[in-house]
Amino acid sequence: MTRLAPTRHLTGGTDMPVIGAGTWPLDDREVERMALTAFEIGFRLIDTAENYRNEAGVGNAVRASGLPREDLFVTTKFNREWHGNALKGVDGNLQRLGLDYIDLLLIHWPNPDQDLYVTAWEGLIQARDRGLVKAIGTSNFTPVHLQRVIDATGVAPEVNQIQCNPYADRGEERAFHDAHGIVTESWAPLAGKGLVDDPVVVDTASTVDATPSQVVLAWHLQQGLVPIPKSGNPDRLRENFAALDVTLPPEDIARLTSLANPDYRLSDPDSFGH
Repeated sequence: MTRLAPTRHLTGGTDMPVIGAGTWPLDDREVERMALTAFEIGFRLIDTAENYRNEAGVGNAVRASGLPREDLFVTTKFNREWHGNALKGVDGNLQRLGLDYIDLLLIHWPNPDQDLYVTAWEGLIQARDRGLVKAIGTSNFTPVHLQRVIDATGVAPEVNQIQCNPYADRGEERAFHDAHGIVTESWAPLAGKGLVDDPVVVDTASTVDATPSQVVLAWHLQQGLVPIPKSGNPDRLRENFAALDVTLPPEDIARLTSLANPDYRLSDPDSFGH
Protein backbone atom coordinates (compact mmCIF):
# COMPACT_ATOMS: atom_id res chain seq x y z
CA MET A 1 0.00 0.00 0.00
CA THR A 2 1.37 3.42 -0.96
CA ARG A 3 2.35 5.57 1.96
CA LEU A 4 0.69 9.00 1.97
CA ALA A 5 1.72 12.25 3.57
CA PRO A 6 -0.18 13.43 6.64
CA THR A 7 -2.67 16.25 6.15
CA ARG A 8 -3.55 19.42 7.99
CA HIS A 9 -7.00 20.92 8.36
CA LEU A 10 -7.80 24.20 6.64
CA THR A 11 -10.21 26.72 8.15
CA GLY A 12 -12.71 26.14 5.34
CA GLY A 13 -13.04 22.46 6.24
CA THR A 14 -10.78 20.64 3.77
CA ASP A 15 -7.61 18.70 4.53
CA MET A 16 -4.36 19.57 2.76
CA PRO A 17 -1.31 17.27 2.47
CA VAL A 18 1.72 18.64 4.33
CA ILE A 19 4.03 18.31 1.31
CA GLY A 20 3.36 18.69 -2.39
CA ALA A 21 4.96 18.58 -5.81
CA GLY A 22 5.59 21.82 -7.69
CA THR A 23 5.31 21.84 -11.48
CA TRP A 24 6.97 24.99 -12.85
CA PRO A 25 8.56 25.12 -15.48
CA LEU A 26 7.49 21.74 -16.87
CA ASP A 27 5.34 21.63 -20.00
CA ASP A 28 2.14 19.60 -20.33
CA ARG A 29 3.84 16.38 -21.40
CA GLU A 30 6.59 16.64 -18.81
CA VAL A 31 4.20 17.52 -16.02
CA GLU A 32 1.87 14.63 -16.80
CA ARG A 33 4.76 12.19 -16.57
CA MET A 34 6.09 13.81 -13.40
CA ALA A 35 2.70 13.93 -11.70
CA LEU A 36 1.97 10.26 -12.37
CA THR A 37 5.33 9.35 -10.85
CA ALA A 38 4.66 11.63 -7.88
CA PHE A 39 1.28 9.98 -7.30
CA GLU A 40 2.91 6.54 -7.34
CA ILE A 41 5.43 7.70 -4.73
CA GLY A 42 2.70 9.01 -2.44
CA PHE A 43 2.33 12.69 -3.26
CA ARG A 44 -1.28 13.79 -3.40
CA LEU A 45 -0.82 17.58 -3.57
CA ILE A 46 0.11 18.92 -7.01
CA ASP A 47 0.67 22.65 -7.55
CA THR A 48 0.17 24.37 -10.89
CA ALA A 49 -0.94 27.79 -12.20
CA GLU A 50 -2.41 29.46 -15.23
CA ASN A 51 0.95 31.16 -15.77
CA TYR A 52 2.84 27.83 -15.80
CA ARG A 53 0.92 26.77 -18.92
CA ASN A 54 0.77 23.16 -17.78
CA GLU A 55 -2.69 22.89 -16.19
CA ALA A 56 -3.86 20.61 -19.00
CA GLY A 57 -1.02 18.20 -18.25
CA VAL A 58 -1.90 18.16 -14.56
CA GLY A 59 -5.54 17.41 -15.42
CA ASN A 60 -4.44 14.60 -17.74
CA ALA A 61 -2.40 13.07 -14.93
CA VAL A 62 -5.32 13.26 -12.51
CA ARG A 63 -7.51 11.33 -14.94
CA ALA A 64 -4.80 8.86 -15.96
CA SER A 65 -3.79 8.06 -12.40
CA GLY A 66 -6.82 5.90 -11.70
CA LEU A 67 -7.01 7.43 -8.23
CA PRO A 68 -10.33 8.65 -6.85
CA ARG A 69 -10.62 12.38 -7.53
CA GLU A 70 -11.27 13.07 -3.85
CA ASP A 71 -7.90 11.54 -2.96
CA LEU A 72 -5.98 14.21 -4.89
CA PHE A 73 -5.42 17.84 -3.94
CA VAL A 74 -5.03 20.06 -7.00
CA THR A 75 -3.85 23.62 -6.45
CA THR A 76 -3.82 26.25 -9.17
CA LYS A 77 -3.76 30.05 -9.51
CA PHE A 78 -5.11 32.70 -11.85
CA ASN A 79 -3.45 35.79 -13.33
CA ARG A 80 -3.98 39.50 -12.88
CA GLU A 81 -6.32 39.87 -15.84
CA TRP A 82 -9.04 38.05 -13.87
CA HIS A 83 -8.89 40.17 -10.72
CA GLY A 84 -11.96 42.09 -11.86
CA ASN A 85 -13.84 38.91 -12.83
CA ALA A 86 -12.58 36.06 -10.69
CA LEU A 87 -15.40 33.70 -11.62
CA LYS A 88 -14.37 33.91 -15.26
CA GLY A 89 -10.79 33.23 -14.21
CA VAL A 90 -11.89 30.17 -12.22
CA ASP A 91 -13.85 28.91 -15.22
CA GLY A 92 -10.68 29.14 -17.30
CA ASN A 93 -8.70 27.16 -14.72
CA LEU A 94 -11.39 24.46 -14.67
CA GLN A 95 -11.52 24.23 -18.45
CA ARG A 96 -7.76 23.91 -18.83
CA LEU A 97 -7.58 21.32 -16.07
CA GLY A 98 -10.65 19.48 -17.34
CA LEU A 99 -11.88 19.06 -13.76
CA ASP A 100 -15.24 19.63 -12.07
CA TYR A 101 -13.70 21.42 -9.10
CA ILE A 102 -10.38 22.71 -7.80
CA ASP A 103 -9.15 21.78 -4.33
CA LEU A 104 -7.29 25.04 -3.70
CA LEU A 105 -7.38 28.15 -5.86
CA LEU A 106 -5.02 31.05 -5.22
CA ILE A 107 -4.75 34.62 -6.46
CA HIS A 108 -1.26 34.33 -7.92
CA TRP A 109 -0.07 37.86 -7.07
CA PRO A 110 -1.70 40.86 -5.37
CA ASN A 111 -0.73 43.19 -8.23
CA PRO A 112 -1.34 46.33 -6.16
CA ASP A 113 -0.68 48.51 -9.21
CA GLN A 114 -4.16 47.66 -10.52
CA ASP A 115 -5.75 47.64 -7.03
CA LEU A 116 -8.24 44.87 -7.70
CA TYR A 117 -7.08 42.12 -5.38
CA VAL A 118 -9.93 42.73 -2.92
CA THR A 119 -12.39 42.31 -5.79
CA ALA A 120 -10.55 39.15 -6.80
CA TRP A 121 -10.82 37.83 -3.26
CA GLU A 122 -14.55 38.53 -3.17
CA GLY A 123 -14.84 36.51 -6.38
CA LEU A 124 -12.98 33.57 -4.86
CA ILE A 125 -15.35 33.58 -1.90
CA GLN A 126 -18.23 33.31 -4.40
CA ALA A 127 -16.44 30.48 -6.22
CA ARG A 128 -16.09 28.54 -2.97
CA ASP A 129 -19.74 29.19 -2.08
CA ARG A 130 -20.75 27.80 -5.49
CA GLY A 131 -18.67 24.64 -5.04
CA LEU A 132 -16.29 25.42 -7.89
CA VAL A 133 -13.38 25.30 -5.45
CA LYS A 134 -13.00 23.57 -2.08
CA ALA A 135 -10.50 26.00 -0.53
CA ILE A 136 -9.33 29.50 -1.40
CA GLY A 137 -6.16 31.42 -0.73
CA THR A 138 -3.55 33.81 -1.94
CA SER A 139 -0.01 33.72 -3.23
CA ASN A 140 2.74 36.27 -2.61
CA PHE A 141 0.48 38.45 -0.44
CA THR A 142 2.15 40.45 2.33
CA PRO A 143 0.52 41.08 5.72
CA VAL A 144 -0.65 44.47 4.41
CA HIS A 145 -2.42 42.82 1.49
CA LEU A 146 -3.87 40.10 3.70
CA GLN A 147 -5.15 42.52 6.31
CA ARG A 148 -6.91 44.52 3.65
CA VAL A 149 -8.84 41.55 2.25
CA ILE A 150 -9.72 40.40 5.77
CA ASP A 151 -10.98 43.85 6.73
CA ALA A 152 -12.98 44.14 3.49
CA THR A 153 -14.66 40.73 3.59
CA GLY A 154 -14.29 39.28 7.08
CA VAL A 155 -12.79 36.18 5.43
CA ALA A 156 -9.12 35.26 5.78
CA PRO A 157 -7.36 33.21 3.10
CA GLU A 158 -6.97 29.57 4.06
CA VAL A 159 -3.47 29.47 2.57
CA ASN A 160 -0.88 32.05 1.56
CA GLN A 161 1.83 30.65 -0.69
CA ILE A 162 5.07 32.61 -0.34
CA GLN A 163 8.74 32.22 -1.02
CA CYS A 164 10.08 30.65 2.15
CA ASN A 165 13.24 28.75 3.08
CA PRO A 166 16.03 29.10 5.65
CA TYR A 167 17.59 31.90 3.63
CA ALA A 168 14.23 33.72 3.53
CA ASP A 169 12.46 32.45 6.65
CA ARG A 170 9.67 35.08 6.48
CA GLY A 171 9.19 35.18 10.24
CA GLU A 172 6.98 38.28 10.23
CA GLU A 173 4.70 36.92 7.51
CA ARG A 174 4.45 33.51 9.17
CA ALA A 175 3.52 35.09 12.50
CA PHE A 176 0.71 37.00 10.78
CA HIS A 177 -0.48 33.82 9.11
CA ASP A 178 -0.51 31.93 12.39
CA ALA A 179 -2.48 34.70 14.09
CA HIS A 180 -5.19 34.50 11.41
CA GLY A 181 -5.40 30.75 10.83
CA ILE A 182 -3.62 30.96 7.47
CA VAL A 183 -1.42 28.03 6.41
CA THR A 184 1.98 29.04 5.06
CA GLU A 185 2.81 27.17 1.86
CA SER A 186 6.44 27.47 0.77
CA TRP A 187 7.44 27.95 -2.85
CA ALA A 188 11.16 27.67 -3.61
CA PRO A 189 11.48 25.72 -0.32
CA LEU A 190 15.02 24.66 -1.27
CA ALA A 191 15.91 28.20 -2.43
CA GLY A 192 17.03 29.13 -5.90
CA LYS A 193 20.55 27.83 -5.46
CA GLY A 194 23.26 27.50 -2.87
CA LEU A 195 21.20 26.46 0.14
CA VAL A 196 21.65 22.70 -0.18
CA ASP A 197 25.40 23.29 -0.52
CA ASP A 198 25.56 25.57 2.51
CA PRO A 199 28.05 24.15 5.07
CA VAL A 200 25.47 24.36 7.85
CA VAL A 201 22.96 22.33 5.82
CA VAL A 202 25.55 19.80 4.71
CA ASP A 203 26.83 19.36 8.27
CA THR A 204 23.32 18.95 9.62
CA ALA A 205 22.56 16.32 6.98
CA SER A 206 25.58 14.29 8.06
CA THR A 207 24.43 14.24 11.67
CA VAL A 208 20.86 13.09 10.99
CA ASP A 209 21.62 10.61 8.20
CA ALA A 210 19.70 12.51 5.53
CA THR A 211 20.42 14.42 2.36
CA PRO A 212 20.77 18.21 2.42
CA SER A 213 17.49 18.60 0.54
CA GLN A 214 15.69 16.40 3.06
CA VAL A 215 17.10 18.46 5.92
CA VAL A 216 15.77 21.68 4.42
CA LEU A 217 12.35 20.14 3.75
CA ALA A 218 12.27 18.80 7.30
CA TRP A 219 12.91 22.38 8.49
CA HIS A 220 9.67 23.35 6.75
CA LEU A 221 7.65 20.34 7.85
CA GLN A 222 8.57 20.54 11.53
CA GLN A 223 7.50 24.17 11.66
CA GLY A 224 4.09 23.53 10.14
CA LEU A 225 4.96 24.92 6.72
CA VAL A 226 3.79 23.12 3.56
CA PRO A 227 6.70 22.89 1.09
CA ILE A 228 6.10 22.27 -2.61
CA PRO A 229 9.54 21.38 -4.03
CA LYS A 230 9.64 21.05 -7.80
CA SER A 231 11.44 18.36 -9.73
CA GLY A 232 10.84 16.26 -12.81
CA ASN A 233 13.40 13.68 -11.66
CA PRO A 234 11.84 10.51 -10.18
CA ASP A 235 14.77 9.92 -7.82
CA ARG A 236 14.59 13.49 -6.56
CA LEU A 237 10.83 13.17 -6.07
CA ARG A 238 11.40 10.09 -3.90
CA GLU A 239 14.13 11.89 -2.00
CA ASN A 240 11.85 14.85 -1.34
CA PHE A 241 8.95 12.69 -0.17
CA ALA A 242 11.27 10.78 2.20
CA ALA A 243 11.90 14.05 4.06
CA LEU A 244 8.79 13.05 6.01
CA ASP A 245 11.00 10.53 7.82
CA VAL A 246 13.62 13.09 8.93
CA THR A 247 13.49 14.53 12.42
CA LEU A 248 15.61 17.54 13.32
CA PRO A 249 16.37 18.42 16.94
CA PRO A 250 15.41 21.96 18.00
CA GLU A 251 18.99 23.14 17.87
CA ASP A 252 19.26 22.16 14.20
CA ILE A 253 16.05 24.02 13.39
CA ALA A 254 17.60 27.05 15.07
CA ARG A 255 20.88 26.67 13.17
CA LEU A 256 19.09 26.55 9.86
CA THR A 257 16.91 29.51 10.78
CA SER A 258 20.04 31.48 11.65
CA LEU A 259 20.96 31.37 7.95
CA ALA A 260 18.19 33.89 7.21
CA ASN A 261 19.31 36.86 5.12
CA PRO A 262 16.88 39.82 4.97
CA ASP A 263 18.30 40.80 1.58
CA TYR A 264 17.61 37.38 0.03
CA ARG A 265 14.56 37.52 -2.21
CA LEU A 266 13.58 35.94 -5.51
CA SER A 267 10.68 38.33 -6.07
CA ASP A 268 8.96 41.43 -4.76
CA PRO A 269 5.15 41.25 -4.40
CA ASP A 270 4.83 45.02 -4.75
CA SER A 271 6.61 45.26 -8.07
CA PHE A 272 6.17 41.96 -9.91
CA GLY A 273 3.44 39.53 -10.72
CA HIS A 274 1.24 37.73 -13.21
